[in-house]
Amino acid sequence: MVPDLRQPLVRQLAESDAPRHYWHLGDEDGRAWLFESVEGDHREQWAVRQVEVGADRGARRYWWRHLQDEYGFLTDQPLEVWELTEITPETFEAVWEAAG
Repeated sequence: MVPDLRQPLVRQLAESDAPRHYWHLGDEDGRAWLFESVEGDHREQWAVRQVEVGADRGARRYWWRHLQDEYGFLTDQPLEVWELTEITPETFEAVWEAAG
């Protein structure tokens, strides 16, 4: 397996003391994405943890130790926050734990 070059960067951001933001995005098909993000060098928000919830309510978690699988992957682009709804850390954590 080829190592994913994103892992060190995502891990560095995830383990930093930088402030966190939490986001939600849903679509008309009943799917949802939740993100924990950290600000990067150019004020963009990078996802360090992500939960994908399918229309079937099956949930998958992605982070620096599990960047991708056959179903999806941790986004590799800065988040477009103007398309997202900010949520509380508690809401994100509840979904993250339920998906585990």
